[in-house]
Formats: sequence, C-alpha cells, structure tokens
Amino acid sequence: MALLSVDELTVTFTQRGRRDVKAVSGVSFDVDQGQVVGLVGESGCGKSVTSLALMGLLPSRGVRTGGRADFDGTDLLTLSPKGMRDLRGSQLAMIFQDPLSSLNPVVPIGVQVTEILARHRGMKGEAARREAASLLDRVGIPDPTRRLKEYPHQLSGGMRQRALIAMAVACAPRLLIADEPTTALDVTIQAQILELLRELVDEEGTALLMITHDLGVVAGLCDQVNVLYAGKVVESAERRELFDAPTHPYANGLLGSIPRLDAPRGEPLRPVRGSINDTIAWEDGCAFAPRCDHYTLECLKGTPALEEPRKPGHQVRCVNPVLSDGAAGLRESALPGPDEVPGTEADGEGGPAVDEPVEKTEPAEKDAAVGTAGTAEKEAGA
Repeated sequence: MALLSVDELTVTFTQRGRRDVKAVSGVSFDVDQGQVVGLVGESGCGKSVTSLALMGLLPSRGVRTGGRADFDGTDLLTLSPKGMRDLRGSQLAMIFQDPLSSLNPVVPIGVQVTEILARHRGMKGEAARREAASLLDRVGIPDPTRRLKEYPHQLSGGMRQRALIAMAVACAPRLLIADEPTTALDVTIQAQILELLRELVDEEGTALLMITHDLGVVAGLCDQVNVLYAGKVVESAERRELFDAPTHPYANGLLGSIPRLDAPRGEPLRPVRGSINDTIAWEDGCAFAPRCDHYTLECLKGTPALEEPRKPGHQVRCVNPVLSDGAAGLRESALPGPDEVPGTEADGEGGPAVDEPVEKTEPAEKDAAVGTAGTAEKEAGA
C-alpha cells in the first residue's frame, strides 16, 4: 500500500457572482515510502494547488475540494483542522517556493526552528537550541549557532532555503512536499539543494513529492513523473521511460523545447505553441487540443481516458499519442517548425493556431469543431 494515495482530487475556487474555476480536475497518483515522485507542468496547471490541498493550507471559504488523499490510511481532505495540525510538521512537511515570504521576517531563525521542536518533540530551552543548531549544520549552513540569532533578511537566498529545509525535516516527516524549492536560486545552489534532498530521502527513507516545471530537476531527482496539464495528469511514467519515449504530445513538446547537447549546430527548438490559456474544458474534449500538433476530431469527444499504449505502467491521456521509436528523433525531425504548421500566422499575431488534423479531416470541418468548443466554453464563462 502506498504511503500517499491521491484519487481523483479536485479543487474548485468559487466566488459569488462569478463562474467557478476548477484548478484541479481529478488528479490521481501514489507516493511510496522512500520514493521521489514528480509533478511537472507549466505555470497554471494545478501543481501548487494540489500540494496546498494535501497540506490543508487552502482557504476555508471559497474553495471546494473533492476526491480522496489517503495518507497511511487517513483521508487528509476530511481531517479536522486539529488533526491536520498534529500531522503537519511531524508526519507531513512542505518546503515552499519562496523562502523569504515563507519565513517570519521579524522572528529570528532559531526561534522558528525551535518552535517546531517544542510543538512536536517536546524539546525546550538549551536542548531545543542545540538541536536547532544541529539541523542547520546538517543542511549545510556555516556557523549555525550564530545563524540561530539572525533574521531571514540577513541570510542569503540559499541559506534561507536551507533553513526552510531544516524546519521541514526537524521531526523526520514521512512525507516531504517540495514546491519548486530551487526556483529562485542560482544553478550552483540548486545542485546543492537537490543533493541535500536526495540525501534526506536515502538516509531517512522519506517520501518526496517534488513539484517543479524544471525538467532538469526531474531528470536528476525523480523516480516517477506525473505530467499535469489544465488540472489533470496527462502522462505518468517512470523517469527513464518518460524521457526516452514521451508519448503525450504535451510531454513530447516540453522535452522538444529543451536545448540538446547532441543536436546539430543551429538546430531550431520545437516549442509548444500558444499558452496555458489556450484550452477547452475537459468535459468537451482534450484540453490540450487547441495547441496540439497531433490533433484529430476524436480529441473533441469527451475527456480522454488514461491508457497504456506503450507498456504497462506508462499511462497516457491521449487518443492519438506519439508512438515513435524515440523522443529524440521526433523532437529533432518530426515536429514541424512554426513556419511549417498550417494556419500559423507568420507574424505571430492572433490566437493559438490549430493545424491540420492527423486523420483525413477537412480543415474547415476541424476548425469549425474547435471554434464551436471554444465558443461554448466562453459562453459558459460569461
């Protein structure tokens, strides 16, 4: 049984007089003890909202959650506020994206660390301060005794992130959620933080849920990868399998937009067209259809199911997946460039271009279908 099992998690933001916004539309994944699982996707896909829902940190008003999130047999979504406070810090911990805004600016670092030790381990006074200094030393902060007396603004960005990690691992939690912990750091510090997280997983057997948009972080740290788009998992696979053969057009496009050391000199990148706003509701079809180079009319016939077109364990939510022999070959030669895609404006103006479908479908018929779906969504939003 997985340590954390998330089943059809939904998060909807509501506001009187406005339409509901579904930020998470049925996310499912498992995290085993000692495993590193990645949630990957561009900004706005629902990664951080998923983590906040699991930690019980979403606002109590204007938010509606659904599904299940079983942590060692306990559904986190139905747990009382007191029950969540008992779990947070001791069994569950989270490293936030921006340490400067996550730490209290008017409280010394030492007080913030010892507060956790007092709450969950019953340590006070000199014993708590010694343990706090030991935690700071463990995460690589020099002269930890002196740093205990300093305020967050007196520390560098890397030190603040390390202090947050020290607070997160103070009680040896069984599950650690890291929400883009290296975003604001330079490359050298990023590597040190990732190495530190890997050591914590190896030494303590901690389960780690890594939330990031950086595929380089995923390649160096994660065991299992879940790619999110518009609030749903569109591809889930073991790390090597995903990088060797990305099967969903979105995952394939993400990898295709990364510069490759083995690519010929001057080889153009193949970016994903449009933006996260160029989408349709999952109820109307695949949300990625307006940006997809493998679009067919079948994509507009309801929500695609997660299937395994390649091998067991490699799940893809797509009716027309990319089934080439290698992702590198597809990224370098098969995906069309911007001036090769039918319907793409030469000057880059206008909305997302939708190219000819892979199946033999008349362009006019296909454009009308996408237009109908997009118009229906806009009318529903109005």
